[in-house]
Amino acid sequence: MANVISIYKSNKIKVLDYFCSMSKVIAIDYGNKRVGLAVTDELQLIATRLTTVHSQEVITYLSDFVLNNNVETFVIGKPVNLKGEDTDSSESVRNFTVHLKKKFPKINIVEVDERFTSKMASQVISKSGMSKKKRQDKGLIDQVSAVIMLQDYLKNKEYKMGRC
Repeated sequence: MANVISIYKSNKIKVLDYFCSMSKVIAIDYGNKRVGLAVTDELQLIATRLTTVHSQEVITYLSDFVLNNNVETFVIGKPVNLKGEDTDSSESVRNFTVHLKKKFPKINIVEVDERFTSKMASQVISKSGMSKKKRQDKGLIDQVSAVIMLQDYLKNKEYKMGRC
């Protein structure tokens, strides 16, 4: 019986190690001009704004970030309309995702519905007390949109697997 308990404990630890790894998740709000980025802490508890980069520079930025950080997953906003159909930007996001998979084959990629994230981001920024000029900063809106996507991803992950 002691051997069974020992095996159970060691397997449980392996499972917890797998699900509670010390790695970050990056959310990507991809646009043809700008890309808003957000990141978790290593325990994947908190989502924070990272930066906004030009779409042509995002792979370089992510390469540098991945080189210096343990990144487990990229969460990419999938643009769809209210009916769940593709939008004008869906094709460019798909192309970017393919490029991302080729560049980072060992990092998981998860697509999430990004409907209303920009509108919610604008509302959050508006209520934050920032100046009008700062509230209209599209780069900030992209970053906050990425944070909202990342928070939703973390909440759904926690719901499905339980908190570590």
